[in-house]
Amino acid sequence: MIIVVDTNIFVGACLGQGASAELVGQCLIGQHLALMGSALLAEYEDVLSREALFKRSRLDADERSELLDIFLASCQWVRIYYTWRPNVPDEADNHLVELAVSGGASHLVTRNLKDLTRMELKFPDLAIIGPEGFLKEQRK
Repeated sequence: MIIVVDTNIFVGACLGQGASAELVGQCLIGQHLALMGSALLAEYEDVLSREALFKRSRLDADERSELLDIFLASCQWVRIYYTWRPNVPDEADNHLVELAVSGGASHLVTRNLKDLTRMELKFPDLAIIGPEGFLKEQRK
């Protein structure tokens, strides 16, 4: 299954949060193909550098960096040649939808359901879902 893994899911995996960690783990073993683009990578790198966010993390900065490198090696890079603006209430989230549509993702997995489910443009083949819902759907 082709998916987009939002930054908050990867952060959750670094913090050891169950569903997020399970989903990232499934991507690492090839159960799902995660898409990556330049804007998402920049966001991952920015957020992972915020030490205060990871005070309770079981992973130190070097381990988070290594996990990101391993995750990136399992991702498919997607170039985005066109954009749809405005689309999502938070402008900073538009790149996620653009990545998902450009890469043919079936799911955008995020904890930011409030903003991302309120898109002005609708993409019927793209499900916006939390990690728990995604995992539950996969178990059916």
